Amino acid sequence: MTSTGTDEAPDDRRSRGPLTATLQIGRGPEGPRVRTTTGRQIALKAAGWALRILLVLFVLEIISKFLTADAMRWDVVGEYLFSARVLQGVGLTLFLTAVAMVLGCLIGLILALMKISNSLLFNVAADGYIWLFRGTPLLVQLLFWYNLASFLPKLTLGIPFGPQWFEWDTNTVVSSLIAALLGLGLNEGAYMSEIIRAGIQSVDQGQSEAAAALGMSRRRAMRRIVLPQAMRVIVPPTGNQVISMLKGTSLVSIVAISELLYTVQVIYARTFETIPLLVVACIWYLVLTTVLSIGQHYIEKYYARGATRSAPDTYAQKLRKLLPRTTPSSGLKEKAPV
Repeated sequence: MTSTGTDEAPDDRRSRGPLTATLQIGRGPEGPRVRTTTGRQIALKAAGWALRILLVLFVLEIISKFLTADAMRWDVVGEYLFSARVLQGVGLTLFLTAVAMVLGCLIGLILALMKISNSLLFNVAADGYIWLFRGTPLLVQLLFWYNLASFLPKLTLGIPFGPQWFEWDTNTVVSSLIAALLGLGLNEGAYMSEIIRAGIQSVDQGQSEAAAALGMSRRRAMRRIVLPQAMRVIVPPTGNQVISMLKGTSLVSIVAISELLYTVQVIYARTFETIPLLVVACIWYLVLTTVLSIGQHYIEKYYARGATRSAPDTYAQKLRKLLPRTTPSSGLKEKAPV
């Protein structure tokens, strides 16, 4: 004869041991706790949803005004988006960005090493360079290099206040492209020097002392020990500098370099289709900055290995985490780890 559930409950509790019995007793006879919602909480939740709806409507209104404006001719945008002249401007923009960043990183590394050295002369020279190029606008520097011939018609090399052995015409040496590269690269070097210096000084001093104890020279310790660890700090702001440089190349249109912005300016000066051509430039800048941001993420993730438990996730990884996890065979949800 089988017994009822009420008759078996005391025996089951005794068979599970004292701890289980204590937990069963501590649970209490009442059912699951019911959360009560006050009127104020309901009002706050309703206000939050109303604010979200208003924000979405405001954004949709701006988008609709932009898409349906009379001056916006999407056929013109599609016509010039992949035209040969615009693509040539995009290529020159990427070339200016790459060369200026390489030049800026090299100058920045030299200046950073000069600033952290024990030589007072190097310290003063590095500070003077940073003070000069970071303290004056980039546009002014571009115009200065472009008009260098009016200040120095001839570039000479020799003994100061003495005989000069070599001489070149300034207009021949400093063309518009060279002036743009000098202006962008020298200005970028001042900012990169501070970024690299901060990265180097973020590495614990014990790392250098341990390298010296192993018999490494200071130069080798810097190259093999300090700089790889400093990259974790250097990479994120450098990525921002690359994106800033990409957009900053638009300033060289002032010295008649046919980069992206100057190219669309020349086209809409002839066709009077200003807004569609500016939209073409904006689309290309957004595409390029998006690609650079993705590249920055993976470089940052590479140098973050071993330093953090979890590197920043991409949007694809965040979306995968939001989706319910299922086993491929049964389709059942996996149990969350305890």
